[in-house]
Amino acid sequence: MSPAPRSFSDLPAPAGLPLLGQIFQVRPARMHQQLEQWARELGPFYRVHLGRQKLLVVGDHQAVAQVLKDRPEGFRRTPRLQQLWTELGLPIGLFGANGDVWKRQRRMVMAGFDPAHIRGYFPSMQGVSDRLGGRWRKAAHGGQMIDLQSDLMRYTVDTIAGLAFGAEVNTLESDADRIQQHLDKLFPAVFDRLLKPLPTWRWWPSQADRELAASIVEIKSAVAGFIALARQRLLDQPELREHPRNLLEAMIVAADQPDSGIDDEQVAGNVLTMLLAGEDTTANTLAWMIDLLWRHPAALQKATDEVRAALAAPGGLSSIDSYAGLDFLDACTQETMRLKPVAPVLPFQALRDTVIGDVQVKAGTLIVCLMRRDSVSASHVERADAFEPERWLSEGAGTVHSAKRISMPFGAGPRICPGRYLALLEIKMAMAALLGNFDIEALSTPDGGPARELMAFTMAPVGLAMKLRERIA
Repeated sequence: MSPAPRSFSDLPAPAGLPLLGQIFQVRPARMHQQLEQWARELGPFYRVHLGRQKLLVVGDHQAVAQVLKDRPEGFRRTPRLQQLWTELGLPIGLFGANGDVWKRQRRMVMAGFDPAHIRGYFPSMQGVSDRLGGRWRKAAHGGQMIDLQSDLMRYTVDTIAGLAFGAEVNTLESDADRIQQHLDKLFPAVFDRLLKPLPTWRWWPSQADRELAASIVEIKSAVAGFIALARQRLLDQPELREHPRNLLEAMIVAADQPDSGIDDEQVAGNVLTMLLAGEDTTANTLAWMIDLLWRHPAALQKATDEVRAALAAPGGLSSIDSYAGLDFLDACTQETMRLKPVAPVLPFQALRDTVIGDVQVKAGTLIVCLMRRDSVSASHVERADAFEPERWLSEGAGTVHSAKRISMPFGAGPRICPGRYLALLEIKMAMAALLGNFDIEALSTPDGGPARELMAFTMAPVGLAMKLRERIA
């Protein structure tokens, strides 16, 4: 007979202050590391009190998978996130939607990310990666240090704008005012407000709050522009309603169907969701991957050799199928996401009474899932702290199978990231542009050490600067 589940009050908690709990111990910029440290000390299930807010923290990968797979019926994103998003005047897209609204939007968005759609867009993706290479070539010729994250975010914005909206947003070849500058303010601001005990921005708006409001005006204007252009294309070319060429056209067609349940507000919400999710997560994964490869020269050389061999083969890397053969580069991506998941902390709310692991959870409980506790634990993965891409190529028990089961960088269950195939292809194409055309002369950080992890909704490396030397064929 199995023991009775523990209650929330039975769980251990870090030392804290009466009434206030751990509210002064959690620093937003390194919150994920603090929660992971407490998990090492207290175990995979513990409680945290942030003033009146009580959180159940879950680090066991099986329990995390249980939560992820029981969505949207059993768990939802926290209502505070939706409240803050709406308060900013932003429309709700697939990322923040819940219930039946999420189900309708999910069907619509998934159709735009099917493999055939991405295959059809490959030539345009190749054009964006060529522009990235051209930008880096110019920097190499000038002996300039490259702001790595900034360039990678330009690359991901250009890619997603073309695929999702059919828009030519060429930030890679322009240093003028860019939509990226406004997008970059959103996630950090929302994350900061999520963790603030009092809504001071409502009473005493700071300069940053005023700049955020101005950026939101620009973002909404850009989104409205994307939608207007797509509607005009559908008007000029009625055949596109039968065969839409991008995600936005497909969404508008779906919204225009009788009783679709999709309105222009939801269309706009998903335009914004694609821009934000397509920029931040993929760019940060690429930056972490370059950092890890630089600190592991043997892996860097192996990845470089694979890319250059593929380029030298008949046809080179000229088709989507040719990128499928970059197995070691794919393994490097998987290993990067295991060690440096850009979403190491995911918050949810229970919608019904349930049991997670051995803990009784009441409806309404806020749950924080730690996405890498077990994926970097020696109890679950051999040489867990090491960057070893080969583990993803091995067939041995306890290597690739273990890592695959435990690492969930794109989530799991019905709400798994719909853009994961696009993201993996984007990563390969950017890395091919880098390793196929350049040698990395230097990769530096502000303090000279390994890149510091900064949590601002997603986890980013701080201050990576890269210097390149163009390859002489």
